[in-house]
Amino acid sequence: MASSGDQTSGESVESVERVGKRDDYLSWDEYFMSVAFLSAMRSKDPNSQIGACIVNQDMKIVGIGYNGMPIGCSDDALPWNRTADDILDTKYPYVCHAELNAILNKNSSDVKKCTIFVGLFPCNECSKLIIQSGIKRVVYMSDKYKDKPEFIASKRLLQMANIETKQFTTTRDHIVIRFDQLNH
Repeated sequence: MASSGDQTSGESVESVERVGKRDDYLSWDEYFMSVAFLSAMRSKDPNSQIGACIVNQDMKIVGIGYNGMPIGCSDDALPWNRTADDILDTKYPYVCHAELNAILNKNSSDVKKCTIFVGLFPCNECSKLIIQSGIKRVVYMSDKYKDKPEFIASKRLLQMANIETKQFTTTRDHIVIRFDQLNH
């Protein structure tokens, strides 16, 4: 069989038009933020579904998490309320944040020098975990609670620890997952 540059066999070689790569593929940031958003869809929280995706320097996912009740604690036995007269009747004392779960669910020995992609800017408690675990970069989608004290404290902590924070930007407003696409 003759290759495109080999005409020693006497066969005529047809010119094959080279096809270029797709232009509409996801950037790495879009891909990893999408994984965080997909992970968030596992959350049972009726009000806030947040996901997190931790990525190492080789662009490999090393941890994924979403906000939810601790392992072994029934999603049905604990409250999902945002407000109540007694804080114990709200979700806040019980829910584990996405960042915590992603760090604890890591599939590598550590997450030092990694990047965490998360839907919401981390609270002060999650920022402490991010700092202590050695994560060096936070990419977040929304900073809607930026004026609340725990998020102001979070920014102070991350800045003091020299952790880069970057708001996620994209030209896309959505990404569609079509399970039936490969069947056609």
